[in-house]
Amino acid sequence: MSKPTNDSTIICFCEEITKKEILGAIDQGYTTLKEIKQHTRAGMGQCQGRGCETRIAKLICQKTGKSIEKITPNNKRPPLSPISIQTISATEGDDLK
Repeated sequence: MSKPTNDSTIICFCEEITKKEILGAIDQGYTTLKEIKQHTRAGMGQCQGRGCETRIAKLICQKTGKSIEKITPNNKRPPLSPISIQTISATEGDDLK
C-alpha cells in the first residue's frame, strides 16, 4: 500500500478507520498499538490488525518521533488466522458444507 497522503486515507479497511482518526487518537495521548486499537477499533476487524498494524505503527512513529522498535507490538490472541463461524460451531462428526 502506498503511504497515507491525506486525512481521509483509510488505514484500517476492516473497521474503516481513517488516518485522521488515528492521528487524533495519538494527539489525545494514545501512543501504543494496543491503545490505538482500544480507542479507535483499528485492528479489531476480520484481519485482527494484520492488514493495518504496520501502517498504524508508522503513523505513531511519525507523530511521536519514537523508533519502530519502541512501539510495543500488540499481543496476538487466537485465532491467529481468520476462521468461519461455521468452522467454530461444527462439532466432531458434523459435515461442513
